[in-house]
Amino acid sequence: MPDVIMPRLSDTMEEGELSRWMKQVGDEIHKGDVLAEIETDKATMDLEAFDNGILEQHLVAAGALVPIGEPVARIGDGSNIVTGDAAPAAPAVAAPAVVVAPPADAPAPVVAAAAAAAAPATPTPTGELRASPAPTGELRTSPAPTGELRTSPAPTGELRTSPLARKIGREHGIDLHTLTGTGPQGRITRTDVDSAIAKQQTAPAKAAAPAPVVATSAAASGANESVDVPVSRIRAVTARRLTESQAVPHFFLTSVVNVERLVAFRADVNESLAALGTKVSLNDLFVRASAVALRAHPEVNASWGDGVIRRHQHVNVGVAVATDDGLLVPVVADADQKPLGAIAVETRALAGLARSGGLSLGQMTGGTFTISNLGMFGIDSFTAVLNPPEAGILAIGAATDVPAVRDGILVTVPTVKITLTVDHRVLDGAVAAAFLRDLVALLEEPLRIVL
Repeated sequence: MPDVIMPRLSDTMEEGELSRWMKQVGDEIHKGDVLAEIETDKATMDLEAFDNGILEQHLVAAGALVPIGEPVARIGDGSNIVTGDAAPAAPAVAAPAVVVAPPADAPAPVVAAAAAAAAPATPTPTGELRASPAPTGELRTSPAPTGELRTSPAPTGELRTSPLARKIGREHGIDLHTLTGTGPQGRITRTDVDSAIAKQQTAPAKAAAPAPVVATSAAASGANESVDVPVSRIRAVTARRLTESQAVPHFFLTSVVNVERLVAFRADVNESLAALGTKVSLNDLFVRASAVALRAHPEVNASWGDGVIRRHQHVNVGVAVATDDGLLVPVVADADQKPLGAIAVETRALAGLARSGGLSLGQMTGGTFTISNLGMFGIDSFTAVLNPPEAGILAIGAATDVPAVRDGILVTVPTVKITLTVDHRVLDGAVAAAFLRDLVALLEEPLRIVL
């Protein structure tokens, strides 16, 4: 049987962390069984078996980062069971490592294990393996049973912890760097965080300690100190993808929408849906209106790929959701085919799953257009960064009352500024302007968005 490989669980995934094995060596496996939990750049997902058989070997240890397509386990008939996690053999000469120079006032130079790994090992007359002398002295290692030079791995500085543990730690003010993880490879688990919370609650009140500060070379000379905050995998991938999007030739179109009728329409809809316990937000109305406009303008419901323009058959609207770990964009599939009430229920559920880390792969892929709304933060207007490979993203600001003259009387009218960011490779200005014009007309005559 073929090995179980690390699958591609998201369109941006390049590697996954096998956070926990759910099945052990020797277990009987059925197709569809969950073998392990995989933490990707977007969420924690299940790794399912595609074959029946016996789990004969774990090819990687829990907590390991594995590139897409690399084998992680072996399922067979049970005749070749191997206990323990496989690991690649150490090379005779390890790659050079960065060696930090000891302080000038240190009593004696200290050679890190990483420095020894950078030096070739040579046998001595007694059969002992000895690393070549480093400039500051010599490091000797005892021979391993296989005759292999073994050194302690250099610390990577990476904080291994589950998304749930990070979330709970933030909520209770727990500095995860001060905890000792009991999970695989020192991974900090929810149990470790819960124990720290319990100690915090039972310990006597103490003066708050200053936050840990990483002094830079500038700080040593009297300048301001700084704190290095490790980023989540989601934020790291978001940073990389949005940086890549800056290479896309794009332009911006802004319109002002009179939302007086839209606000009144929302109030009427919510009154009619009150018995069902459903509420429609202004953002839900923008999702539905955008979907209807995209259906009328299929050239906008497109993306750039490999030198061609791909016009999509389904209108799938992504809704940007800010989470503690970074920006996620769950997708409302076939939004042009769904009634307004269903969109309201779905967007609320997707936002909750995004913040709790429970989104599935299907709920985060396949988007053809994105909406980003910062109106709830009081932002009047802004320009959103494209979400590749989509050709457009709509930025929505806050509703603001502006003066207007009606029948010779000065009144105030609620308006919203919306800005469309467009991939110029896919759309020209006139085409994008026609789409935005029709979207504004839908929002200002909201009965049309439910037809």
